[in-house]
Amino acid sequence: MKIRVLGSAAGGGFPQWNCNCHNCHRLRHNTMNGKARTQSSIAVSTDNKNGIRATGIKAILLIDSQIDHTTGLLMLREGKPLDVYCTEMVKQDLSSGFPIFNMLGDYCTINHHNIPHDGSSFEIPGINDLRLYTQALKSKAPPYSPHRHDPHDGDNIGVIIEQISTGKKVFYSPGLGEIESHVMAAMLAADCIMVDGTFWTDDEMVTQGISHKKAREIGHLPQSGSGGMIEVLNSVPTARKILIHINNTNPILDDDSVQRKQLDAAGIEVAYDGLEIDL
Repeated sequence: MKIRVLGSAAGGGFPQWNCNCHNCHRLRHNTMNGKARTQSSIAVSTDNKNGIRATGIKAILLIDSQIDHTTGLLMLREGKPLDVYCTEMVKQDLSSGFPIFNMLGDYCTINHHNIPHDGSSFEIPGINDLRLYTQALKSKAPPYSPHRHDPHDGDNIGVIIEQISTGKKVFYSPGLGEIESHVMAAMLAADCIMVDGTFWTDDEMVTQGISHKKAREIGHLPQSGSGGMIEVLNSVPTARKILIHINNTNPILDDDSVQRKQLDAAGIEVAYDGLEIDL
């Protein structure tokens, strides 16, 4: 199984166009050892693309209906109908509060395929040797969702992708605010873990004067501190561990930072655009 990181940053990318925080300022002025990043997404395959003007995209799996995880569909409007796999709650959001499915009906059209969120498995026709397991995560729907303040299972999911022939598994969850029992079980069963790396501290955006909201309030488990992502990943003994969906304020974007050295010592990687993983 081949995995390629198409984007590794949180919403807004890095540097964010309207941000002059410590990280964004230094990257623009070449005074920071770091890389520019686009918004988080990955591609997974068990074969190679063929054809002069073919596309390697057989299907698209949406883990939520957030802007940074769905607007890329607009860039694919020139192609054939898009087979999009997502939960019923995500479909509702993308047909109402942010009606991107309706918009694309006048271009390539969307073929929606409903997926479970109870941990059960499914396969995608035309994609050989891959099996997917999707499970509901605790989170909030986007601000434009009709049920923003009425959470439902399926608003946000984590996904286990398994290569059937080898049994190798990757667990992907760029938005993860709580380590529920089924989440820990998925991590322990995976050969590679790609999880929420949004914030270093719970009050990161508050102390930098960017927002009044803390990481946990908006559904992200910070890396540092008691119960943080580092502590969680330290309890997983064998998997390759990679942080993805990294906010522009996070000091781990600086390759020379003290925080980055802490991750290195813990055996935790930081995803970057173009990173390729072979399992």
